[in-house]
Amino acid sequence: MVWMISALTFIVSSGIVLGVWVLYTGESAQEIVRGRIEHLRAAEGLGGITTDLKLVRDEMFSTIPLLHRFLEQMPGVRGTQTYMSQAGMKTKPAKVLLICIVLAIGTYVIAGMFVPYYLAFPAAILVCLIPVAVVAFKRRSRLNLFEERFPDALDMLSRAVRAGNAFPSAMQVVAQECPEPVAGEFSIAFEEQNYGIPLRDVLQHMAERVPLFDVRFLVTALNVQKDSGGNLAQILNQLATVIRERFRIHREVRTKTAMGRLTAGILMALPISMLGLMMFVNADYEGILFHDPKGPMVLGIAALMQVAGGLILWRITQIEV
Repeated sequence: MVWMISALTFIVSSGIVLGVWVLYTGESAQEIVRGRIEHLRAAEGLGGITTDLKLVRDEMFSTIPLLHRFLEQMPGVRGTQTYMSQAGMKTKPAKVLLICIVLAIGTYVIAGMFVPYYLAFPAAILVCLIPVAVVAFKRRSRLNLFEERFPDALDMLSRAVRAGNAFPSAMQVVAQECPEPVAGEFSIAFEEQNYGIPLRDVLQHMAERVPLFDVRFLVTALNVQKDSGGNLAQILNQLATVIRERFRIHREVRTKTAMGRLTAGILMALPISMLGLMMFVNADYEGILFHDPKGPMVLGIAALMQVAGGLILWRITQIEV
C-alpha cells in the first residue's frame, strides 16, 4: 500500500509540474530569432546566399542547455522539429519528448497495479504515442486546410499580377489577405525574398515546408515560366482550375470508396468488441487467454494479424488522385 501511494504521488506531482511547464512556458523573442535563423540556414543550404551563421545563436531544441546538447546528438530530432513546424506548432521537441516519457512511466506504474506487466507495457507504449498522434493529426489537418485554400490564393496571385504587381508584391498581397495557413507560408516566402534570397530558392524552400503536390506544381510552373516566358496570370489561373478539378475527382473517389472504408472499420472493431463483450458476459470463458502461459502469445499474434489486416484494408481504400 505504501508503494502504491508513493507511485501515485510521484505521477501526480510529475503531471502537475509538466502541466505548469507546458502551459506557462510562453513563446519569447527567441522564437522570432529562431525563425529568422531557419530562413537564413535554408537559404545557405540552397546556395542562394552565403551567411555566417556562426555569428548567430543556433536554434534550440530545448530551453535546458543539457537537454539541448543531448537532443542535438540524437538522429532525427531536426526532422522532428520540421515535422512539428509543418503542424503549425511552436512547441520544442523536448516538451513532446518529456510528455511522452511521463505518460509512459505513469501508465506503466498505474496499469501495473491492476494487470500483469506484459499488458501494462503495451498500454504504456500506446499511451506515450498519443502526443505523437496529436502532432500528426494537427499536421495533416493543417496541410489539408492549406490544400483547400490554395486555389483561392492562386486566384489572388493571378489578380495581383494582372493589376501590374510584381510576383514578390503579389505574394505580399496573399500574405495580407488570405487566411491561415496560406498567409503564414506566403509571408515567410515574402520575408525570404526581402532577405535577398533568389525567387527560385524561395519557392523551393516553400515546397519543402509544405510537402504537397500542388505546391510543387506551382514551383515547377513558375520556374518554367521564368526560363521560357509566358503569361504568368494565365498560368496561375489554369493551375488553380487544375487543382479544383482534382479536388472534385478526389471527392468522387472518397464517395465511391465510403463503403469499403466503413467495412474496414467494422472488421477492425469487431474482434476487440467481441473480446470485451465475452469478458463481460462470461469472464471465465475468456480468462484462459490471460491466465494460461500461452495466452499472451496468442493475444500478441492476434494483435499483429489485426494490425496487418488493418494496414492492408487501409491501403486498398487509399486511392491517389
